[in-house]
Amino acid sequence: MGLLSRLRDVLRREAVPALSMDDPSLVVVVEAFDIAEADSAALARSPQWRADELAVLRHHVRIPAEQVERARELLEPDGWVVEPGAVSLISRVQKLDALHCAQERSRMASLAQRLGGDALGWDALQPAR
Repeated sequence: MGLLSRLRDVLRREAVPALSMDDPSLVVVVEAFDIAEADSAALARSPQWRADELAVLRHHVRIPAEQVERARELLEPDGWVVEPGAVSLISRVQKLDALHCAQERSRMASLAQRLGGDALGWDALQPAR
């Protein structure tokens, strides 16, 4: 990657407004809980999703209580926040596109399987407009 490409990437990141997972205006704009549906199809069927804005990607994963700390250890270095519960919510702010959704869905399914749990699906939140 050349210097000009890196500069363009930095400028794009700076142009995108910050988003907080605690933003009270967040609403679910897309859901994907059917394992047979492609992530690209889930995004395409959502008229509320805004591809040019950041979103909170939130995975719904059943993790045994004794494995929640291990999940945190594995995920927090990459910016994920793990909220334990009967169904744990694993969230982070990111740009949402089909490729990254599919990669992260696969990662969460693998993690859940290794920890004796089950990945149920994901949803994404953006500020209401």
